[in-house]
Amino acid sequence: MTDDYERIRDLIERWAEAVHRGDIDGVVAGHADDIVMFDVPPPYEGVRGLDAYRETWPPFFAWQVRGACFEIESLDVTAGEDVAFAHALLRCGSPEELAANPRMRLRLTLGLRRQDDRWVIAHEHHSFPYVEPDADSGTAAEKEVRELHRRWFARTAAGDLEGLMTGVADDVVSYEHDGPLRLRGVEAVREVCARGLDAATEGGVSWDVPDLKILVRQDLAVAWGLNNIRVEQAGGESAETWSRGTRVFERRDGVWVMIHQHLSFPYDPVTGEARTGLSP
Repeated sequence: MTDDYERIRDLIERWAEAVHRGDIDGVVAGHADDIVMFDVPPPYEGVRGLDAYRETWPPFFAWQVRGACFEIESLDVTAGEDVAFAHALLRCGSPEELAANPRMRLRLTLGLRRQDDRWVIAHEHHSFPYVEPDADSGTAAEKEVRELHRRWFARTAAGDLEGLMTGVADDVVSYEHDGPLRLRGVEAVREVCARGLDAATEGGVSWDVPDLKILVRQDLAVAWGLNNIRVEQAGGESAETWSRGTRVFERRDGVWVMIHQHLSFPYDPVTGEARTGLSP
């Protein structure tokens, strides 16, 4: 029985190493033709058969290439005469996920049977525990995104172009008030912000979102509200416009950056002209 224990343990460890290497032939080796896998992603009825099992792995390998790990932390094996089972905990996640939640582990249960004098894996069950959203963590993330907006407001009033670029992703996609339909990249957004600051050199420009709403889910956040832009003109007069704004943020390496912005004015369906004079 000790020999069976060692053989099964070796089989599982070689499987995990093959997964980590992205070696599909090594991953499917040692599995029964009628393997049934209950995986973290759908289908809910599981993956059935060796061919279907093989097809699930390439997307996981592509995710691993971006730095994710797949490492057995603990493994327990129980072997009978013709059937056996094992359960394990694995460190499985991106560096950012594991940094944010060091206790996160993938749970794995394996069912095996003896076939032609060798052990084969007939069933796999992978899962992560369901974790209720952490209200405090969500509040902290919301504060970080809100603080990023406050810095933008302050840097606008100070005429600080470089400060305005803080928190804007290099690969941002922005739908601005003016054409073109779409801007790609931080440099394109920088040019728009520079024009806005230059147009208000005499009196300055300020911007805020009084009714700012923020929704955070893990590493994504969405913020929306009405943009209030005020341009101070010579003689003490000011011009004020209101528009609609939605911004999407992603937490990258622990820092929130804006990956998408959508700004717009309502339009008059009769004339087709933008309604830039509306206010709440």
